[in-house]
Amino acid sequence: MSCCRLPFGSPHLILCMTTEPGQVYLVDLGMAAKTRPMLVVSRRDEDAPRALAVCAPITTASRDSEYEVSIGKPKFLNEQSYVNVQGMQAIQHHELKRMIGRLPDADLQKVKGAIEWLFDIEAKE
Repeated sequence: MSCCRLPFGSPHLILCMTTEPGQVYLVDLGMAAKTRPMLVVSRRDEDAPRALAVCAPITTASRDSEYEVSIGKPKFLNEQSYVNVQGMQAIQHHELKRMIGRLPDADLQKVKGAIEWLFDIEAKE
């Protein structure tokens, strides 16, 4: 956590959350959805202008598509799971209920590759 100033030029500091790629949080997605694990895919930025993290949902239902990355069964999840990059969304930091784990770097690289494919971005050489 880092320190942030309160809005409107207040001299007071509060603790602010900084997320990192690969962290997995439980997030309540609202009435129609359920609490589900979400993978942080946005970069670490201690000076971000908004308290948001771009996250991709983790699901146990595979549709066998390029939008899903198999991550096996990490120790912090109960079943074989998939990261759905097509379902990425910005999540406010206060909605990140609890960090339950961290995806291994090899799996995170596969997710980044799927994001490059999603947005038709050519990988750096």
